Amino acid sequence: MRKILVLLLIILSFSNCKSSKRAKAFKTKTFTEGLKNSEENTNTSTTFKIVSLQDSIANYAKNFEGVRYKWGGTTTSGMDCSGLVFESFRAHHIFLPRISRDMAKKGYRIALKNIQKGDLLFFKTSKSRRHTINHVGLVIEVKNRDITFIHSTTKRGVITSFLSEAYWSNTFFEARRYID
Repeated sequence: MRKILVLLLIILSFSNCKSSKRAKAFKTKTFTEGLKNSEENTNTSTTFKIVSLQDSIANYAKNFEGVRYKWGGTTTSGMDCSGLVFESFRAHHIFLPRISRDMAKKGYRIALKNIQKGDLLFFKTSKSRRHTINHVGLVIEVKNRDITFIHSTTKRGVITSFLSEAYWSNTFFEARRYID
């Protein structure tokens, strides 16, 4: 019995656990060596850009540009207009209703002259349901009163458009803000 235990201990001591990995030897630099090398490679100082929540939401939405339209979709395999807005805000822990007409009941209404990145634009595009909001877009840029927004269309999927385009200016209903 004792021989079996000794033999078992010897076998276990020579076997490797498959879940552990051996550390590889890396040549490391000291902090001052790394600092010296970075000074030699660049003469510019490091700057940090502070990104607002509105910028972050707009940038997140831009990642979906080119995704095809899918009614009720919220993923890169397909998404609708409210799905794009819903996911862009949800990724930043802001939970909006899932449907555009319900989104238009939240936040607060703003005038176009006060529009900012991160605000939502609501449209009434259906001729048969002219009294109902049925489309939403997220403002991603405001430059000289020219408003660029990202949204998902049935024909072209997730795209950027200008509010100044005839179709969008004619079907525009209101703008709302959710982030101060």
